Amino acid sequence: MKAVALTHYLPISDPESLFDARLPKPSPTGRDLLVRVEAVSVNPVDTKVRAPKDKVEDIPKVLGYDAAGVVEGVGEAVTRFQPGDAVYYAGDMTRPGSNAEFQLVDERIAGHQPSTLSFAEAAALPLTTITAWESLFTRLGISRAGGNRGDSILIIGGAGGVGSIAIQLAKLAGLVAIATASRPQSQAWATQMGADHTVDYSDALIEEMAQLGHREVDFIANFNNTDAYWGVMAELIRPEGKIVGIVGNRDPLDLNLLKNKSATFAWEFMFTRSMYQTADMADQGHLLDEVAALVDAGKLRTTLGQTLSPINAANLRQAHAQVESGRTIGKLVLSGWG
Repeated sequence: MKAVALTHYLPISDPESLFDARLPKPSPTGRDLLVRVEAVSVNPVDTKVRAPKDKVEDIPKVLGYDAAGVVEGVGEAVTRFQPGDAVYYAGDMTRPGSNAEFQLVDERIAGHQPSTLSFAEAAALPLTTITAWESLFTRLGISRAGGNRGDSILIIGGAGGVGSIAIQLAKLAGLVAIATASRPQSQAWATQMGADHTVDYSDALIEEMAQLGHREVDFIANFNNTDAYWGVMAELIRPEGKIVGIVGNRDPLDLNLLKNKSATFAWEFMFTRSMYQTADMADQGHLLDEVAALVDAGKLRTTLGQTLSPINAANLRQAHAQVESGRTIGKLVLSGWG
């Protein structure tokens, strides 16, 4: 099968950082789905895993997490899917990735693709949607039934892939959504996703929030730089408020800044369930099914921003470089194998 792989961890400008390869087609067992991959998207985690390091793979390693495609075969323990089903999923960091014509994925972390979306539109959703959903509803404990209606949430990184979904989910839950976005294009995108307000993420963030009448907020979802915003978040969170982050810190975080407010800080990492085979691992598949229903009902929209075709090493290198620039709006998807 066709695939895009690496053996050395190199700068994306190096033609050997990602290369076209021919690899054996895998076979499903147990709870595995064998998926014919039709579209993939590129996330910051793809670039972080591929980033230069002193390591060499003995056999070509395939990256890629988000995918949409069609089930071609199933393992003997599969109960939720059958060949011919269109699926979408964010994969598992411990297994070969989606940048291949065929991929094995555990049925518990796959969902039925929204019927109203193309493969490219669907591939933009899984990783960021699971991250945003778990951040808001699992880590922050926001009520999906409207129990927090009228509460405020600051979404740091509102124009990115996760932020774009988080804005939509926050509005579905009845929250006042304030999103950081610096450029006119990213501000327009965040507003298009449903943000009630957009603010710059510069040093004047606290002052801008005060001007909006939100000197404090009930929740903060930081989908950007944890270190850079730690002090700002400690100042903006209300007493007994909750903060969630997804980007690992480089320096020690001073938890004492949250002590007097009895504020909560939680990490969100959407690969935890598959990495540790947690008892609630299947919740991600059910989550994606629920998201598909919301999409098909017109309550959630894809965050696809740009599509490249076909899926090959040259286009994936271009996509990685663009994501590494930090200026991507929405999601960048590759579609078709040519």
